[in-house]
Order: sequence, then structure tokens, then C-alpha cells
Amino acid sequence: MHKSAYSFCFVILALFFAQCRGQESTSDGPYTYKTGDIDGIGKWYMGREIAHVMGYQGINWLERSEREEEENTSKLLLDMGISAEDTLADIGAGSGYHVFKMAPIASKGLVYAVDIQDEMLSAMRTKKQETGIRNVELIKGSEKSVNLPENSVDKVLMVDVYHEFNFPVAMIASIKKALRPDGEIYLIEYRGEDENIPIKRLHKMTEKQAVKEMQAAGMQLKENIANLPWQHCMVFVKK
Repeated sequence: MHKSAYSFCFVILALFFAQCRGQESTSDGPYTYKTGDIDGIGKWYMGREIAHVMGYQGINWLERSEREEEENTSKLLLDMGISAEDTLADIGAGSGYHVFKMAPIASKGLVYAVDIQDEMLSAMRTKKQETGIRNVELIKGSEKSVNLPENSVDKVLMVDVYHEFNFPVAMIASIKKALRPDGEIYLIEYRGEDENIPIKRLHKMTEKQAVKEMQAAGMQLKENIANLPWQHCMVFVKK
């Protein structure tokens, strides 16, 4: 083969491999896209791969009888210090497992139950009718907004959902906007520091990672209440 042909082939191969490398990792603002875990979406934020959203098909798992023992929801609600007049928001409320436990405590207040899946909202609508609980308002959120009124919420609860946000920057900005000046975010995540907790790696978070991401959003850690069996109970407030 002629020398010039060799040179031409070399250039083509170089361009091909350069393109492949570019496909392995691309960036879009704060997010990076690259191949990762089978449980992830191939999108990374601040060094963490975002996990797949759990679909409505997992409702039975959300309502499992072992959940109180595994997560001690009763203790979590005590940790939140809910008062009768509080306005609360459960982001990624799912089947309403926490919503319909919080609503009777905030008897003179309101609980916003926010989810992006119509099937989850339908399940909560049915539960609301069956229980007769009136101080629950169902809200359909989006991947970038919780669609809540500005300056309206005293306490925000996120249970094992933040790590699934496709656009965490926009979502926390939206939550922060809805939060009152002295409001609190209760970020509940399975402890990523503990390999013995039987949850997939991408569906857990370390305190260090959570603090890094929330600080970037203008929130600071008030405390991490370490009294739940498997989860962090991290309380964040506005800086």
C-alpha cells in the first residue's frame, strides 16, 4: 500500500477512536453522560450516577408489611417534629405510605403529595377516598419542578427518591423556592457508607455526597439524625 494511503487510514482510525472516546463521556452543564451501572441512567452529577426511577409497578414493595421494621417510619415522623398547623410536602410520594401517616398529625395543616407518575397519583387518590382524609392535596410534578406554590411549605420529606431525580439541580431549586425561610428538608436515603444494607448501590447515598450536592443548591446540613435502622435522616435548611 502506498505511504499516503497508510497516512489516510491512520487519520481515519484516529478520528474514529477520538469519536468513540467522546461518546464515552460527554457533558451538558452540570451533568456528565457516560456508561455506568446497570441500575443507572448513564447520567452523572457531581460524581454520582443517577439511578433509574422506581416505577408504579413497585407499589407493593412500598406498602410491604416489613417496611416499618426496616425503616422505622414511626420514629422518622417523630424526628420531623410535625405540628398540627404545618404545611408539609412529600416529594416522590409514591403510594402515599408516608403521606397518610403525616396528614393526621398535621390535622390543621396540609400535606402536598407530589409525584410524576399518574399511576401513583391514582393510587393516592383512591387511598384518600377510602380513608376520608381531607388535608392531602395531590400534585403532579415534573422532572424539573415540584409545582408547589412559592414560600408555602414548612417541611419537605424525600424518602429514597432524591437519588432518582433526573435533574437534581432544577428539582432542588424548585423545592427551595417552595420552602419557607425557616423551612426544613428531610432527606432520607439508605446509607451508602454501609455495604451490609441490602439495597442496590445506586439506590443509596453517603452523607458526604448528599451534603456536597445540597450545598451546591444553597442548602446546609442542620443535623443527621442517626436513629433509623438503615437510612440517613439528614435535615437541611437554607444557608
